[in-house]
Amino acid sequence: MNEIIYQIPPWVTHWVIFPLLIILARMCDVPLGTIRIILIGKGYRSIAPFVAFMEVLIWLIVITHIMQNLDKAQYYVAYALGYALGTFIGMKIENRLSLGQIVIRIISNHDSSELLNHLKDNHLNFTTVDATGKFGPVKIIFIVIKRHSLNKTVKIIEASNNAAFYTIEDVSYVKGILPGGKNPILSSLNPFSKEK
Repeated sequence: MNEIIYQIPPWVTHWVIFPLLIILARMCDVPLGTIRIILIGKGYRSIAPFVAFMEVLIWLIVITHIMQNLDKAQYYVAYALGYALGTFIGMKIENRLSLGQIVIRIISNHDSSELLNHLKDNHLNFTTVDATGKFGPVKIIFIVIKRHSLNKTVKIIEASNNAAFYTIEDVSYVKGILPGGKNPILSSLNPFSKEK
């Protein structure tokens, strides 16, 4: 019995298989680049070089193949499409990781005792400062938390004062423990936690 060997037509290879591989590769290396930048910005510099190595290795493999086939416009489209999809995936991963710390600054010109009690009840460390605003005395409350705890903390704030004015900012570096001991939300399980 004759053995039948099926060969993939060249047009399938150049119009389907290789473009899909380029798209998939870019969907891997672009999110790695996003993660690398986040890690560096958040102070996790010992992990970033490993991510950078994988990112560049994938990119080199893809760009080498494209440079060997400069006459195939479909590869350019695949490269650009993979980059766009990789950027989208990188943003989704960044939101899921929620690395680093943030500071919430609450400014209130009303009685803040209920809010402060709720923060204490939820074991959140905070610092208050008495200040003066345009319309009189205000209290400024500072809270430093892990970024992935933001939604929980905002719910606590809004449950106490749904008209509260607050701002949220990234913190590039945090060292030490606030007076009063460890914050359960701040030190909650996180594989990238720098808190000892």
